[in-house]
Formats: sequence, structure tokens, C-alpha cells
Amino acid sequence: METVGLGGTILGTAVRLWPVWACLFAVWLLVRFAKPRLGLFGHLFNSWTGIAGVMICLFWAFAAIFADIVAPFDPRVQIAAMKNALPGAIEPDSAQAFLFGGDHLARDVFSRVFHGARVVLTIAPAATLIALMVGASLGLPAGYFGGRIDNLLSFLANLVLAFPVILLFYLLVTPGIMDTPIPYAMAGVFFLFPIAFLCALFFTRYKQRPEKLIPYLGLTILIGGWLYAGLVFGRDPLGIIRIEPNELNIFVAVVFASSPGVFRIVRGLTMDIATRDYIAAAQTRGETPWYTMLWEILPNARGPLIVDTCLRIGYTTILLGTLGFFGLGMGPESPDWGTAIKDGSQVAQLRLYPWQGVFPALALMSLVLSLNLLADAMREESLKD
Repeated sequence: METVGLGGTILGTAVRLWPVWACLFAVWLLVRFAKPRLGLFGHLFNSWTGIAGVMICLFWAFAAIFADIVAPFDPRVQIAAMKNALPGAIEPDSAQAFLFGGDHLARDVFSRVFHGARVVLTIAPAATLIALMVGASLGLPAGYFGGRIDNLLSFLANLVLAFPVILLFYLLVTPGIMDTPIPYAMAGVFFLFPIAFLCALFFTRYKQRPEKLIPYLGLTILIGGWLYAGLVFGRDPLGIIRIEPNELNIFVAVVFASSPGVFRIVRGLTMDIATRDYIAAAQTRGETPWYTMLWEILPNARGPLIVDTCLRIGYTTILLGTLGFFGLGMGPESPDWGTAIKDGSQVAQLRLYPWQGVFPALALMSLVLSLNLLADAMREESLKD
């Protein structure tokens, strides 16, 4: 079978990724000429750790966005002649190269890696953001009010944390659970938190200014209701939001497992910040408890929460890879990295065709590494404030 060789493979990969390089170059120009006005994002470029973290993260983000342009083949299509093809092998019909080779089902590994980035970068950040809102919504009152509220919420959080994560996920994403209403009921509860959180945020801030309050609340309820109907009930009137039952199940499982950790962090930060003088000043002004929590305590806890969010996205990425490796959650045709690593990690496959598992493993490793570097850079910047 004809191949383009090592040099051709490297050059072909670089050319296929031209939209990603263009976006990264645009970001570099933006930072170069507008760095002082970019706030925290600009400060991340003060160290090589931050530069590496941001650029690798953005590389995979842009790769996920432009996956349809970057990937030359459908990640699920099988081309019999390309079964276990070497990296750089040329597909006879289209004359396009399988830059990362073919897998045991004759699918393009390159296309699967970059479409897999879209799967990972859709679920991991979104689930982490929902978990952040759930944890913050419960951690703030627990740390601020204390007493029975704190005892009850802390007991429930510790109860979830007491389960081993893999066992917890195994229980939540097994086919027997996926075929029941349990995932949809859990999704219905968890997806209410962002809507309630944003409504409380705007109401406490603008309750005396209806000209701003009404539009903000209206947009929140309208957009939130649209997303809620599409994600939970699968009844998006515009037909834009579509999520498979197994993806919803994994999403819910990630939120369920991550929320208690966020809760404990927010609770601890709230108990510390609530003793500060500016909180006492807000209470003296007659501010309501929820205003104090959302507009005085939460903004001053943003540093540790941003760092934790970056790390938690990395943990979630590893967790998604682990689930895919064990064949849980995603379908067998899914291009997610965990499934790809599982397919390429069989003894015979790994010995004879190592590229099938190595490339998705390198992709997963590089994304998690970039998130850890980004968290380290943010931690350094937060210590300077």
C-alpha cells in the first residue's frame, strides 16, 4: 500500500490543521497588541507555564470546533482497504492519506482523534460548569448559615464522596440504569440549578431596577427553558439541541460525582470569607443573605474556584477516557478517546499496530497536561493579587 512517508505525514498533518494554526496565530496577535486589556487571560502569558497551558488548551478547543474541516473522513466510516493501514497510507478512492493510520475496523485514526476532541470538550467543560453551579448553590448557604442546613448538606455530600468514583460511575452508566427514567429525573433536577442560580443572581442585584431585572430574568428563563426542554425532554422546538441517552447519562453522572467536591470547596471558602470586614459592612448596610453570598462572597472566592475548575475539567477528561476504556457510557462507534484507546490497547493490536492506541492516548494526555499547566499558572496569578 502506498504511503506518503514520515515527512509527508508530518507535513500533511500540519496542512490539515490550518484552521487551528490560523486561530492560534490570531490569539497570539491579540495578546501581543492588547495584553494589558485582557485581564487574567493576558496575565497568563507572563510565564511559559501559562503560555503552554493556554495554547495547548486552545489548540484542542479549535480542533474540536473545526473537526469537520480538519478531519478528511467520517470517523465512523469503514474503508475495507485501509484496515490496520500504516500512518500516511493513501486511501485509493479519494487519494487522501490516513495520516495517523487505520484502526482494526478500517476507520481513519486521525479523523477519530479530532472528532473525539469534540466529544470530550463538549461533555467535560459543560458538566464541570453545571457541577460548579450545583456545588456553589448548596455550598454558599451551608457555609454562610451553618447549623442544621450545613449539617444536612455536608452529610449528603460526604455520602456521595464515600463511594469510589469508578464504582459510582459503573452504577450510574450501566445499561440497566440507562433504560430507566432515573437519568432523566437526575438531569431534570441538576439542570434546574443553573436557571435558579442565574435568576437569583440577577434578582438580588437588580431588584430595585426593574428596567434591567425584567430583561435579564426574561432571557434567563427563555434560554434556560429552551435548553432544559431540549436536554431533559428531547423536545427542542428549534431542533438544534440533540443529546443521545448515553451522553446524557454520562453528563449526569459527572455532575453527580463532581458536585460534592465543589460543594466542600465553596463551603470552606464561604466560612472563611464570611468573617471578613467587608461582609460585616454588607450586613450593616442591610443587604440580604443571598445578595451577600452571591455578590460579596462568591466573587472573592473566584481565584480558587477557577483553579479548581481547570483541574476538575482535567479529572473529568480522564474519567471520560476511563469510562470509554471500560466500554461504559458511549457507544462502540463513538470516536471519544477512551473508546479509541480501548480499541487499540488489545495485546495484538498494541504490539503490531501501536498507532491505533498511541495517538488518542497522546491527545488525552496533552489536553490534561495543558489543563494542569493552566491551573498552575492561574494559581500563581491568584497568589500575586
